Amino acid sequence: MTRVSVNRTLSRLYWLLAVVLLLLLASKFADDVPGLPPFVVSAASNVYEFMRDMSLLIATGGVAYISNVFQKRSNFIDSLEEEWRNIVRTKSVLLSTCEKPYLATDDYLAAYYRISETIDTMRIVYRNTGETDGLIGLYPYAPLHDMRRALQTLDPRVTPEASNEKKALVRDAILQAFAALRETFLEELDLEEPQHPLLIPGSRRLKTPGAAVSALVVAENQRRRLEREPSPRPDIDEFLTTLRTEEEASKPATESVPVR
Repeated sequence: MTRVSVNRTLSRLYWLLAVVLLLLLASKFADDVPGLPPFVVSAASNVYEFMRDMSLLIATGGVAYISNVFQKRSNFIDSLEEEWRNIVRTKSVLLSTCEKPYLATDDYLAAYYRISETIDTMRIVYRNTGETDGLIGLYPYAPLHDMRRALQTLDPRVTPEASNEKKALVRDAILQAFAALRETFLEELDLEEPQHPLLIPGSRRLKTPGAAVSALVVAENQRRRLEREPSPRPDIDEFLTTLRTEEEASKPATESVPVR
């Protein structure tokens, strides 16, 4: 369920809720309006009583409907994310195919079948644009077909010895198609900017090795408790201690304490 479909459904629901509330308000105060015929006042009173008696059922149905809408949206987002991961993996396969110095038929067919599967699995996320009962419509993301067409020019059965220039052209065409696809495909995911981005190249870690005093105290207490208990395998303890000592000795002074 796309974002547009969700917003459209919620808008209709909000309008329906507003109409119901106005109807209840009018029914509640109908007998206070002078000049209304008695049958109108009676009908309004009956409507109010009916809506009041059915309010719990109506509220339950509304909550269930909204839950169903958001569940469909969640399932759609999951399918969309999985399809995007599939597209990224396919792009990587196609690029690696372009980098092979000698492209075998099996390698080409594996890449071709991969892009074909990616094109077809789009059907579980979107239908064709403009598709009707009598018309096929247009494939929603044409750059995937551009990637397929570019790959087909490297078919070893047609072009046994593709030049490096041809492979580079195919690679650039695939990258261009992927960039165009990424601009529009990810819009549906409602992505936001990170709250703590790292935007400068050549960054490095600013934290220094070490830990808070409380953690060091806990570690020391655990070590003392362990030393008081007899070891069932002293040889293992000696082995691990030697490995740890050698590892710490081989590190620079600034990395003497393991960090993660």
